[in-house]
Amino acid sequence: MPLAFGCAAVVLLLGTLLPLAPSDHWMVRGFDFPRLQLLLAALGALGGALLLLDRSALSTRLVLAGLGVVIAWQSWWILPYTPILPREVLSAPATDDGRSLRILNANVLTPNREADRLLALVRQHAPDLVITLESDAWWERQLAALAEDFPFAVKHPLDNLYGMHLYSRLELREVSVEFLVEPDKPSIHADVVLRSGDVVRLHVLHPAPPSPTENEESTPRDRELVVVARRVAREGVPAIVAGDLNDVAWSRTTRAFRRISGMLDPRVGRGMFNTYHADRWFMRWPLDHVFHTDDFTVRRIERLPGIGSDHFPLLSELHFEPAAAAEQEGLGATEG
Repeated sequence: MPLAFGCAAVVLLLGTLLPLAPSDHWMVRGFDFPRLQLLLAALGALGGALLLLDRSALSTRLVLAGLGVVIAWQSWWILPYTPILPREVLSAPATDDGRSLRILNANVLTPNREADRLLALVRQHAPDLVITLESDAWWERQLAALAEDFPFAVKHPLDNLYGMHLYSRLELREVSVEFLVEPDKPSIHADVVLRSGDVVRLHVLHPAPPSPTENEESTPRDRELVVVARRVAREGVPAIVAGDLNDVAWSRTTRAFRRISGMLDPRVGRGMFNTYHADRWFMRWPLDHVFHTDDFTVRRIERLPGIGSDHFPLLSELHFEPAAAAEQEGLGATEG
């Protein structure tokens, strides 16, 4: 019995310490994702050790110390994404002044053929923007049903799991589809004209994840996030970044993106809103994101029911409120 708990503590410690290694290999960066799972496993092992092991034995104390390190370290990363800590973004007022923007962000999974479920969510929640990722020519044909209510659209179907579409009730200006890092991984950039006449910049991203079937290293994904972060900082205009970033909210890469761009995360203090994996409850983490500059507040953020994809859609409603910038602050840039 002590050996089993000792092995569990060693494995959990390795999974906790591995992301500290100066490597971009997918086997290292992949351990950024399951921090919640590692925390829960360590809590379970700690409870079992306290109940079943001799607490006076040196081996037990070592096990408890190792599990304590895991719990403390993983908690530091994920507690901000729980209601335990303060919210980073203020709640929006109830006024309807034409400055709100409701966004439905959905990675549809290319081979998924349950488009009706997504269209039903669009009808139910009436978003201003519908963003689809992994959408190919088949999905584009199904989404043609949105044309009447969403007169503005950017369409870039691909059959490599990186197609994307943007449908908007609001006017789009200065639209571009760019390949920021990899020649087959597009991103959409556009100005969105709110009903109030205010203009906000939108960046839709879907970089490739570090994995044995995609990129062995996280470098292309990390580079794309840094490119966009620097653009947001340089332009200095109200901006939103949305999409499937193939990275979790608490990773050092996403934190660097936020430090460079100055963007806020509306989930901080509200919840994780884990959107992946829709079919595997034991391996869920937040891969689909909406970040924004400090001149927005949050009216609503919600994970929607499944649509047959391996991702849940994410619904976010932001309110453009320039005065809020004086009251909100993100991570803050550092020289590193």
